[in-house]
Amino acid sequence: MMEIADFDSLRRAMAENSEEPEGPARNARAEQLLVAAEKLNIPLAVVEALGHQLKVYNYSSEKDKMFVPFARLLRMWDERPEDFDEYETHSLHWVFKWMSAGMLDQPHIPLASIEKWLGEMEHRYRLAGHSERAVRGAEFSVAGHIGDLPRAERAYAAWLAADRDRMADCHACELHGQGGWHLRNGRDAEALEVWGPVLDGEYSCAHEPHTVLASSLVPLLRLGRVEEARAHHLRGFRLVRPMESMRGAYADHVEFCALTGNEARGLELLAERPAYFTDTGQPRSRMEFLAVVALLMDRLTGLGLGGQRVPGPAGRAWTAGELAGHARAEALELAARFDARNGTSYVGDQLRERMAQQPLADRLPLGVRAARTAPVGPVVPVAPAPAPEQPSLPVLLAEARRLSDTLQPHALEAWAAVAEAAEETEVDTYVRAEIADHTAMGRGPEGVGLFERAAELYAEAGDEGEAIAARARAAYVRALSGELDEALAGIGEPYDRILALYADDATGVRQTASVLMSRARILMRRVHERSAGAGDAEQAVRELLALVGGRGGSDVRLVSRAAEGRAMLAELAEHAGDTERAGELFRQATAQFVGAELPWFAVEYEVRVAALAHEQGDPAEAERALRAALEHGGPYVEPVGRAQLHLQLAEVVGGRGAAEEAAEHALEAAHWADEAGESGTLGAWARHQLGGFLLRQGRFAEAAEVLESALADLSAETHGNGAVVQTQWWLGDCLSELGEHHAAAERRLQAAEIARHWPEQHDHATLAHLAAESLGNAGLPAEADQAYTRAGELWRAMGNVHFLVRSLRARAWLALRTEAGTEGARKLMADAVRECEAALEAVGDPAAADRLAGELGHTHRQFGDLLARSVPEDADDPAIQEAFEAALAEMKASISVFAVLGEEGLHGRTGAELAAGWLEADLSRPADAAARARAVLDAYEGADPADETVRARRAEARQLLEPTEE
Repeated sequence: MMEIADFDSLRRAMAENSEEPEGPARNARAEQLLVAAEKLNIPLAVVEALGHQLKVYNYSSEKDKMFVPFARLLRMWDERPEDFDEYETHSLHWVFKWMSAGMLDQPHIPLASIEKWLGEMEHRYRLAGHSERAVRGAEFSVAGHIGDLPRAERAYAAWLAADRDRMADCHACELHGQGGWHLRNGRDAEALEVWGPVLDGEYSCAHEPHTVLASSLVPLLRLGRVEEARAHHLRGFRLVRPMESMRGAYADHVEFCALTGNEARGLELLAERPAYFTDTGQPRSRMEFLAVVALLMDRLTGLGLGGQRVPGPAGRAWTAGELAGHARAEALELAARFDARNGTSYVGDQLRERMAQQPLADRLPLGVRAARTAPVGPVVPVAPAPAPEQPSLPVLLAEARRLSDTLQPHALEAWAAVAEAAEETEVDTYVRAEIADHTAMGRGPEGVGLFERAAELYAEAGDEGEAIAARARAAYVRALSGELDEALAGIGEPYDRILALYADDATGVRQTASVLMSRARILMRRVHERSAGAGDAEQAVRELLALVGGRGGSDVRLVSRAAEGRAMLAELAEHAGDTERAGELFRQATAQFVGAELPWFAVEYEVRVAALAHEQGDPAEAERALRAALEHGGPYVEPVGRAQLHLQLAEVVGGRGAAEEAAEHALEAAHWADEAGESGTLGAWARHQLGGFLLRQGRFAEAAEVLESALADLSAETHGNGAVVQTQWWLGDCLSELGEHHAAAERRLQAAEIARHWPEQHDHATLAHLAAESLGNAGLPAEADQAYTRAGELWRAMGNVHFLVRSLRARAWLALRTEAGTEGARKLMADAVRECEAALEAVGDPAAADRLAGELGHTHRQFGDLLARSVPEDADDPAIQEAFEAALAEMKASISVFAVLGEEGLHGRTGAELAAGWLEADLSRPADAAARARAVLDAYEGADPADETVRARRAEARQLLEPTEE
């Protein structure tokens, strides 16, 4: 810990403490620094230490502590205002606003005291010459809190009418309050419109857009703008998460989860902040937090999960039902204290309304995985609803036959209901055969015995054709189980018998087609498993098609046989390498299924068409087929199938650059993978893709949340090292854009460590280079230099001169911040020049030579900039003259190199000309400076005036000319 020996060391210590995370540790350090300040016997030191203490208390969970240092500061001001400098005088008046809000948050402070304080604030602001804008804003907050809406309306109007001055809140905070007033009056759309400049990044501050993003969630949901709500949750929660003082905004995110079917994520949020249940420093935000806890727990209880273990206040285990009661009681007790203080019921009324909200979306996929954070305990039994009266067996049987005759998706469930009902009554032999037959269909490989039993019962009931069909189905199930030889042997006798019966008109087309289909399927299995018997399979399929072709009509079973037969021919064509023919036959099969109003059967074949189109380099057809598969499947495709379809479509759509739509499909894929229990496998891959598509759109905060969620499940064993590295890479890019440079460096270094073991080293080198960039931006120059050195070695080994030179230039700039100093920086930049020149001498390709020349021009330019900027502030005139002359020589070299490149080097040349011109001006050579400025203007004679670079260079040239013209 830094020893506080003087005022400067105290200020450094306070600055360092300000950068620490919010919380009790930072507050405790501020208290220690106040003690140290008092020992210095410097009044301003005590003033600054008290101001620092007040600030850290305000931005923490211990807001109730800030009244004491403020009272002391105010007393010191009244006694000796000369002890305050201009900044501390401003700060003292600024935090009057914090006191007003802070008093409202404490129900033990009487309303009369708050009103008196408001008057004191108005008096002191008037004496100091400040506008009444901040005072009216504070009055608006008081009136709104107690529910005096007419007074709040007056104060709101006066607040906006008053002039903005140095005491006014920042634009972002003011807009948050103004939008909140619209929200309170039921004007959701108007609130969002007012918040627009904050949401768009036009205005920001320490707590914005954090709170506006949180406040916008529910109104967006109410307006049906769910995509924006999802984005605001992902982006906003990332901002709120590390800030202890933002319990109210954190509560808004928990509320969002409770209202959108994301209860599991809501539990994760509660688990991250256990202290929020009990921290008493700001009772109003604790009340708001407990209210949304009750809302979330009520939602869980309503879903029958009242007995589930959930995160709650420390010291005991909680179920959802128990925590719901506890949180509601605590929140209402706090509301009652506020209402007693205020003399109204407004706070309690608002709170009860908030806790009574109903979900605004059944399930809003977020793209992040929400795993349970506490073990699931025994679920509290819920009293069953009265069972509806069950249909009679004849009704159930008629419905099951209708569904199976028309090949509807839920036919097997209907037969299961028949089977259950038949257990309590006597049914005829034929019905028992049907039950066994359809039960076998749902058993898969385990259904052989039941098919055989069904055959016996059909025969006993006198339906020999159906008995043979059941035995054929048993043979096919054996093929599915890997017993191909047994299946081939078993299908022969049913095949011969059914043809004989059909020839004698002793059975129908349906039964005969069923046997022929089973035989064709078995022969197709042989083709797929053993690459044998393609001719036999094709003959079997064509025999089937000859039987059912043209006979379907309204009999969807026969149409289905014809469509499946055509799909088999497609498979055989694909097996033979005729992919074009295969695609056409698959399309014919899907058209038949759709025409028969059986679109769910077309899904598999549209997917096959998509795969073939992908192989043939026809992304448009692949996209069409995948969209058709999703449309045809509707609600009948299993969750894992829907996830796969959306994921494939995301990749195809993303491949043509439609990142926004691709992200929507990846989001759906992640959702359905979670529903299928495949969060850690298919879901992780979908989140990986989703993060990449969000990154492409510049939605960095959302992408970071999604990619971090994906990394929790991605593994080299399941998804491959490439996916892990790419996710880390993308995440590093996101964090870099968000200004989280240290975290970005960690991600890039982790990815580089994996890529280090790959045979091809380009990714390793690139990641090392990017990590170095992040380390430099994070204020770690020594570590950045080490990473650039490693990247440079890799670039050299790969023969990539461009990036080798860039790594040397980056190291040169870093050297100015390390022990290497100016001399080390100059050496590194000179090395970069030599590398470029050596490569230029060796290169033979003209295009490559031009690219290297451009690199050399930029290197000379940067060398000049470095020499000019590396002059110490205390350098004497000869040293400055020498450095500027050396810098000018590099600028001239840059101009010469770019001039050789002609039009391609124009912008590089003019940039170097202007830099040289400013150096000429600093060296007291106005004529030379003016000549360079005119050279730039001449170079852009007739250039496109809409070109931003052209406009900027012309403006700078005129600026350079002004002193000489005067």
